Amino acid sequence: MSLLRSASVVSALTLASRVTGLVREQLIAAAFGASSATDAFQVAFRIPNLLRRLFAEGAFSQAFVPILAASRTTHGDAATQTLIDAVATVLMWALVVVCAVGVLGSPVLVWVMASGLPAEAQDSAVVMTRLMFPYIGCMSLVALSAGILNSWKRFAVPAITPVLLNLSVIGAAWLLAPQFPRWGIAPVYALAVGVMIGGLLQLGVQLPALRAVGVMPHLGFTVAAFRQAWAHEGVHRILKQMAPALLGVSVAQLSLLVNTQIASHLAAGSVSWLTYADRLMEFPTALLGVAMGVVLLPQLSAAQAQGDMERYSALLDWGLRLVVLLALPCAVALLVFPQPLVAVLYHYGRFTAADVQQTVLALMGYGAGLMGLVAIKVLAPGFYARQDIRTPVRIAITVLALTQVMNAIFVPLLGHAGLALSIGLAALVNATWLLIGLRKRGSYQPSPGWLAFGLRVGAGCAVMGGGLAWAARSIDWIGLQAHSGLRVGVLAGVLALAGLVYFGVLLLAGVNLRQFARR
Repeated sequence: MSLLRSASVVSALTLASRVTGLVREQLIAAAFGASSATDAFQVAFRIPNLLRRLFAEGAFSQAFVPILAASRTTHGDAATQTLIDAVATVLMWALVVVCAVGVLGSPVLVWVMASGLPAEAQDSAVVMTRLMFPYIGCMSLVALSAGILNSWKRFAVPAITPVLLNLSVIGAAWLLAPQFPRWGIAPVYALAVGVMIGGLLQLGVQLPALRAVGVMPHLGFTVAAFRQAWAHEGVHRILKQMAPALLGVSVAQLSLLVNTQIASHLAAGSVSWLTYADRLMEFPTALLGVAMGVVLLPQLSAAQAQGDMERYSALLDWGLRLVVLLALPCAVALLVFPQPLVAVLYHYGRFTAADVQQTVLALMGYGAGLMGLVAIKVLAPGFYARQDIRTPVRIAITVLALTQVMNAIFVPLLGHAGLALSIGLAALVNATWLLIGLRKRGSYQPSPGWLAFGLRVGAGCAVMGGGLAWAARSIDWIGLQAHSGLRVGVLAGVLALAGLVYFGVLLLAGVNLRQFARR
């Protein structure tokens, strides 16, 4: 399977995840608006999500996938199965301890995350954190499964599983939330129940996929089994790699924690406005950055294990060209066309026109750094595949300090939108630094034709952006709230036309789109 086809499969399935995720956020916005109750849920949900990104999809995956790929390339499937069993056993024991500590320590975690919430909202956040904390256990095991399946080039199941979480929360918001007041329970708690059900469903669908490729992990539930797993050399190699990776991911999550803490002290609804904008911004970052990162890391790791540095560089070049081709027009759209996107997606029920405007400001801040956010997903694997996690960590620590400097400048001027802008600009700095590092090491040598390619893509973005800016000003997107079907249809038509114009300009300018399929 070609890289483009693999990335397209991941992108298509991730699209389903993001579409259902937006439906989830639409229901939450319409039912609860942007209030202290939604702020409490977003804070509570952010805690297990933070730990998931920290331990599961973050440090663990960055350390596990390259070593797994190298083991399979060098030692074969039998030795790799032994490694998988040992890692799964140690991970399971660690998760039991982490989940128990998290449930007991939820009041402290909520205070650290968002001490500015009103007392009632803090109490609600503590209860929901306790309900949802075991979700980190489910998702860590899902991350283990995803690392295995991606290394075996089975990308579909890991990419589609987030849909189950979204559907579960949608079902909870639609069916359970209206019933909870009859039982004397606040409706917002239904969302926490939906998250836990979704975590269990995501874990459940991994098992048939693992059995199908013959790499089902065997867990050891006895102390003797744990000791045997702990003695495996591969486990210690992964832990050794996880140490700097954990620090690197911690930097990103610490930035998120600081931003949430600051937002909790701003106007009520600030946490929710940032969250709604982030969900919308995740469309391009997930469809492009995450998809390419998922596909590239095992391929880069295999090229490194084989010593094929020419292929290594070519893989990075292919990924970066796709970033420019697809992420740049998305960034332009977020900057010149944000109000129609937010209005069509969220402007229903208790989500007011004022909420639309506040979310638009946050979305534009994120959009300013979209190219960096996506490029990092391509550039960072260039270091991880060579089992060099320390360099991205050092860069991330410096960028974190820079982010807080920008927060001190922008937040007093722009409020919650300043937090989003700081993240966006910091991502651009991070991506540029990573690119310079790969170039200096000789890991990446750009292929010929970059200048002409960039000019052609820039021309396409300029024409497309001009059309979107006109459509944003000429149509009363807020006033069309009463005609939601018409508003959705107009948005779909404008975006489809924008896409046709963009790719039409590229073709007229001589961009050969087929070259991306050949990789």
